[in-house]
Formats: sequence, C-alpha cells, structure tokens
Amino acid sequence: MATGFLKVKGDRIVDQNDDPVQLRGTSLGGSLCMENFINGYPGTESFARAALLDVMGRENYDYFFDRFHHHFFTEKDAQLLQSLGFNAARIPFSYKHFEDDANPRVLKEDGFRHLDRMVDLCAAHGIYVILDMHTVPGCQNPDWHSDNHTSYAAFWDFKDHQDRTVWLWEQIAARYRDNPWIAGYNPLNEPCDPQQVRVAAFYDRLEAALRAVDPHHMLFLDGNTFAMEWKGFTHTLPNAVYSIHDYSTMGFPAGQRYKGTPEQDDKLERQYRRKCEFHYRHGVPVWVGEFGPTFESSGRRPDAAQINAERFALLGRQLRIYEGQRVSWSLWTYKDLGHMGTVCVAPDSPYVRLLRPFLDRKARLQTDSASTGPSEELDPLIDGLAAWIDEVSPTARKTYPPNWDTRQHVRRNTVQTFLASSLCGEFAELFRGLDKPQLEELARSWALENCLQKEGLNAVIAQNTKPAASS
Repeated sequence: MATGFLKVKGDRIVDQNDDPVQLRGTSLGGSLCMENFINGYPGTESFARAALLDVMGRENYDYFFDRFHHHFFTEKDAQLLQSLGFNAARIPFSYKHFEDDANPRVLKEDGFRHLDRMVDLCAAHGIYVILDMHTVPGCQNPDWHSDNHTSYAAFWDFKDHQDRTVWLWEQIAARYRDNPWIAGYNPLNEPCDPQQVRVAAFYDRLEAALRAVDPHHMLFLDGNTFAMEWKGFTHTLPNAVYSIHDYSTMGFPAGQRYKGTPEQDDKLERQYRRKCEFHYRHGVPVWVGEFGPTFESSGRRPDAAQINAERFALLGRQLRIYEGQRVSWSLWTYKDLGHMGTVCVAPDSPYVRLLRPFLDRKARLQTDSASTGPSEELDPLIDGLAAWIDEVSPTARKTYPPNWDTRQHVRRNTVQTFLASSLCGEFAELFRGLDKPQLEELARSWALENCLQKEGLNAVIAQNTKPAASS
C-alpha cells in the first residue's frame, strides 16, 4: 500500500518514500456529474433537471436526487472497486453542486455532503481519489458532458467564468488539502480552446492560486481538444501529471470492428504515442484519464455477444499498452445503463422499466452521441445537409474542433442539442405524480445489489490490476 501524499518525481508518481505508484482506476461518472447516456435523460443535465423540477416540485425533486446520489456509491461499491484491483477513483462533479449561477461565489456547503462521503468510502478501502471538475462556468468544451446547451465554449472568452472556477477550486483545495487519500485535482475535463494557447495559460494561473492554498496535492492537467493535443504548451508545472484521453473509434458503433490484426494494434499504439509526445519531450508522467469502448445490448443486435467480445479484446490491448509503459490510467466509466460501465442498472429494475420506451425512442432518434450508430432514417438527412454546407462553404469543414467534420457539427447542433433538448419535458413527464416511496424505489435501482456486473469487462480489468496490490 502506498503511503502519504502522492507526488511527481521525474516521469513517475511516487509516495512519500519515493516508491513508484501506478494508479489504476475508474471514473464515478453519472452521479455528481450526470450524462445522458449514463443516466437516461436527453440532452444536458441542467436542462433535464429543470424539466424534472417543474414536474416533480422542489420537495420530491430534492428527495429523489439525494437518494439517487446515496445509492449510486455506497460501501459495497467501494468494496467492489477494491476487489477488482482498482487503487484509484476519478470523481467527476459539476460546479453547480457547489455554486449557483444566480448567486456566484457563495459556497453551497451542502454540495460537499455526497462528495465527502465518496472520498471517505474510497479512502477506507485503500483507493486514492482524483477530483475532476467535469463542468465549469461557461462550459470548457462544446459537448454535452460540460453541460453545454450549444456548441460554444464560453469559458474561454469570459474572464469571470475563469475567475469563478479559480475561486471554487480554492475552496475545494482548502477543504481537502490535508487529506492524503486525495491523489490530486483534475481542474478541467477535456478543455477545447480554439486559439490553442489559453488552456496552458489558465493552468499557470490556477496552479499559482492553488499552491497558495494547498502545497501538497498533484494536478492532473488535461491536454487541449478533448485531452488529445498539446499545442500552446511550452513548459510544464511542478508536481503536475499530464492527462490524455485515449478513446478508439474501434470501440464505438460507427468505427471499424476490432479483430486484433497487427495493423489495428499498430494504430492503437501510434495513437497513444502521438498523444504522449509532449510527455516524452518534457519527462512528465502520463495519466490516461479516460478510455474505454461502448457495449451492445443483446436485445438490440443479434451479434451483440461477438461485438462485445471484440471490444473486451480492444480494451485488453489498450491496457497492455499502458501497463507496458507503467503509466496510470482511469477507465470510463464505473456504473451506467449498460453502454460503458463495469456495472449496469438491471434491465428489470424499476428505473429501467420506467424509462425503457423513452430509451428506445432516444436510440432511434440518435440523440446520445455515445451510442450513435448507423441510421437509415437519420443518416441521409445529416449527410445531405453536411454535403450541402461543404459545397457552399468549403471552410466549414475546418471549424474547430478539428476532430469534428461538418457531419459531426450538424449532428451535434441539430439532433444532439436542439432535438435532444426538446425531449426533456417528455422525459420529465415519466416522473409526474410519483410519491416518495416510488422515488426511493427508482433511486434504489442504482444500488449495487440491484445492478449487474459486466463479467467480461471486469475479467479484463482484473487481469491488468493484479499488480496494483504491490504498488
């Protein structure tokens, strides 16, 4: 077991005795920062929450979410993480749990209640925590997981958004500065700055502010453009780990299926090494802060078992790359409705039974980008509009971020934003008239004892976490 505050020494993470520590973890996404494919709502968390508040009323709304957060992560979950060999957990959270846009720079103390509980449960089971501000004021990227209702990342253009983020991190650091089970702070998830210089500048400012409050904890700093590139980074900061996200298109429905060919394996390694050129040049630690494939439901595709076997193999290959480099990593994600999690809410649970027709409708309409696949209904519409835009405005395809082509911009702004947002009221109506016992039953669907473990996925994880016991 590693001891004391973790710190950076050269290109490794070490404990207080300077013994190397490799963090092998997962992310607890879907609780303090919810996402549409994890939790079942359409569009963004705040739009869905607003619709639910309108339908449920304040008392039942607060009751349901309090019980949901409780059941999402309990001691049983911490025990499972420990049994799988994880020694780290990344906890994503939205700033809105701790500060209100209508009442900025006033700390919401109650927001820490569930975060403190999750941190304490992890610590009791020998699991380090990385605190991840997944959404910040103004939105740091153009996607739904930063709670962005458009595709405009206003965080970079408004200093007050940045000021508030620094202020909130100072409050968080003051609270946890003496806790050695906090591995460190992940201040921005997947930042996307079109100018490609402001991410590094913001990290310089934030690091100085945090060191005045907390001299101990490491920073886990995501690269720009969804944590995939390092333009504008000219130097490194002390006691900082630099994070990449390493998703492969072969792990998603629209990508090539993984067959384990030498060409595919070479592509995986080249993709990883390209993202790490910055680390090699500066001699700093790598943290693969997110990676992982999606999985198919047997009820949706007859070849789901074969596809999932291929994606388990893909995940295993990625883990062997990371383990071969002795880098730290954090899988996305721990618990969801079955798309990516090592644990999923049971299909016959009250929560899934309530949502099933709506989930099927979302799947047909392709509103969740994490589960987007070929669609005979939608693809011709998207393709036709994207082709027309490229014809009349050839520069459109150069719109930032560069990993989005015109087709993706059209899909994001029409289907996954406008259409998805219009469905929030329909989603909320499913909860109309439910009393507290019924809401407790829905929330309890997320308790581990009412969930299923993805055995094939967990077997791959366990094969690569066994050495963690000696870290």
